[in-house]
Amino acid sequence: ALDQSGGSSPKALKLYGVDASEYNGDAEMFDKIHDMRTRIVSSPAFNGDDVLGAILFEMTMDGEFHGMPAARFLWEKLNVVPFVKCDKGLMEEENGVQLMKPMPQLDNLLIRASAKGVFGTKMRSRIAIFNEEGIKAIVAQQFEVGKQIIARGLCPILEPEVDIHSATKQEAEALLKTEILAGLDTLEEGQEIMLKLSLPTETNLYKDLVDHPRVVKVVALSGGYTREEANEKLAEQNGMVASFSRALTEGLNAAMSDEEYNAALEESIKSIHAASRT
Repeated sequence: ALDQSGGSSPKALKLYGVDASEYNGDAEMFDKIHDMRTRIVSSPAFNGDDVLGAILFEMTMDGEFHGMPAARFLWEKLNVVPFVKCDKGLMEEENGVQLMKPMPQLDNLLIRASAKGVFGTKMRSRIAIFNEEGIKAIVAQQFEVGKQIIARGLCPILEPEVDIHSATKQEAEALLKTEILAGLDTLEEGQEIMLKLSLPTETNLYKDLVDHPRVVKVVALSGGYTREEANEKLAEQNGMVASFSRALTEGLNAAMSDEEYNAALEESIKSIHAASRT
């Protein structure tokens, strides 16, 4: 996942060794984050042998890697499938969840993404605690927008994240699975989605989703776990693969030499790939 938004980019840059004093304003911040992403996709370790796909921020999708449109570079040079983050952030918490903000320009984004060779989208909402009304609303919104994305010929990744620190995480995950299965029943022949879910407390809780004929792939977010923790939990989930952001870039630093950087990224990618092959 290379889709850090304006809100999460300062933290991502700080973890990467780029202090806020090194940029002034959003434009310079996004230049710094683009440099970070460019270095990742330019590394020999980042390729289609170990990486299935990459989720891009909209601004990154509209930009270039080494003089090529970003999505084309990923697919044509690296054999990595391009996706784009399509949500506009989260609403205030209500009923224990945060729904996605309205996306009035979604159709325009989908048209542009399709023209650029993007395969699919990703959109995130957040479940803080177990609340039946809230979780049902989260899933209903994800499927409603997902069907709009499918209608434009792209594959949506639905991401109803359960906060890993929630005191009712296991209960929330159980209801979330039930509601997702009900949502899948509303899809017609030929309509397919992907799911991006928090690593569940119960081992293989989501195996029914992994095996569902309307689900292309179930991927896991790292959600604040360290890479070691996330890999350990992921390896217990048969059929789920990683879609890590912070855990992927953990330990990378802007000051590293190319040799140090490429070795560290290779170690990260190889370990995540191994955890995904269970």
